[in-house]
Amino acid sequence: MNLKLQQYINGKWVGAKSGSKRDIINPFNQEIIAVVPEGDETDAKAAISAAREAFDNGTWASTPATERGTIVRKIAELIERDKLELADLESLDTGKTTVESRGDMDDITGVFRYYAELADKNGGELVDSPVPNSTSKVVHEPVGVCGQITPWNYPLLQASWKLAPALVTGNTLVMKPSEITPLTTIKVFELMEEAGVPAGVVNLVLGAGATVGAELSSNTDVDLISFTGGLATGKKIMQAASVNVKNLALELGGKNPNIIFADADFEVAVDQALNGVFFHAGQICSAGTRLIVEESIHDEFVTALVERVKKFKLGSGFDEKTQMGPLISAEHLAKVEKYVEAGIEEGATLAVGGRRPEDPELQKGFFYLPTIFTDCTTNMKIVQEEAFGPILTVEKFRAEEEAVKLANDSIYGLAGGVWTNDIVKAERCATKMRMGTVWINEFNLYFPPAPWGGFKQSGFGRELGRQGLEEYTETKHIFQNLKPASINWF
Repeated sequence: MNLKLQQYINGKWVGAKSGSKRDIINPFNQEIIAVVPEGDETDAKAAISAAREAFDNGTWASTPATERGTIVRKIAELIERDKLELADLESLDTGKTTVESRGDMDDITGVFRYYAELADKNGGELVDSPVPNSTSKVVHEPVGVCGQITPWNYPLLQASWKLAPALVTGNTLVMKPSEITPLTTIKVFELMEEAGVPAGVVNLVLGAGATVGAELSSNTDVDLISFTGGLATGKKIMQAASVNVKNLALELGGKNPNIIFADADFEVAVDQALNGVFFHAGQICSAGTRLIVEESIHDEFVTALVERVKKFKLGSGFDEKTQMGPLISAEHLAKVEKYVEAGIEEGATLAVGGRRPEDPELQKGFFYLPTIFTDCTTNMKIVQEEAFGPILTVEKFRAEEEAVKLANDSIYGLAGGVWTNDIVKAERCATKMRMGTVWINEFNLYFPPAPWGGFKQSGFGRELGRQGLEEYTETKHIFQNLKPASINWF
């Protein structure tokens, strides 16, 4: 493996201060694919200090925006150059298919290019002043030192959503990737160094959330935390960040409804429903895990789903025939199994799956069969909680209002879908659905110009789009009186 298996702090590749290390495991067969440093609070403090110094006394924040954009564009070019290597690393690390990983790399390249183009287009604006002979302008300045904490399911894609806007706006940063999937993030830090990002501007610390993540969240030299991950961890970050009232951008997952009306294109809706939930073994924050089907087509729709699911090919991400890879770890596999047990105990009907596969070739990996439950209601744990695995729950409805009510019956509000050939009905539903993204006759589609984030307990703040750029800036009003005069009040 041609990779610097180190942390990156103040422009240098370093091990953990403690000397601790962590094995990185291939979820397909549990083989050790790499050994990396296991950083802790000490490493995080060193990285934060480097980022603070680079922001306060370095030149990055004052570098012309066009130059920052040029470097970010160079990063995109290097990612494109090394696309196949990056994709293979991502598949080794996560178990996803190489087809998925190569698609991720294209998306990542697009994110860096998108923000490179926006670099010099955030220069502020003049606003009207009520005072004669004066100027009044609004400018956007970098927030400062950014702590960025990314998840294990889309390691480099999620990193790109944070890195690119932070860099073009002139911030410095410390990134903590998931401790179990750090390889592509290490590689992209190599590429950022090659692209010419100055020392101290980007820093990488490897380690657990309880140590590195906690230090980033509570350290008063950090001005912003951007976190993508679970709800419980997000709440802890909010509490820790209150010590200096940090800026926060939190994406905390979802339990996403997918409404199927009887007038939808049946075959397309079936296909998209399967992709919506079982892509990457359901380990996607926007997975359409709650299927809400109109009663008149419910039985036929479920039958079609089950027949398709029975034919899924599970296997190695490097096998071109594989449609679904393993779950990320033994711990996560056990969590998914507990949710299936809960569904059965609560009275849902297990239509297919619900167990580990029997194929001898899959026994070393963290595989679980794609699972569908019917006869589900919104008071069930499997309907309300994010299992983050290949589990689909099916509810039924009779009227449009009921469908929307069911869809909104959740503490989450990340994304949802509506399938119908009635455009007016689709728009009515989309307007009433309390989610950050609603897809009509589509599911799980995202692209750089469209903002991404949730309502309710799915978090706040946005990534992607211009809104994702704004998360990394502070707004300042500058007023200048060109002909000052005495007031003579006192």
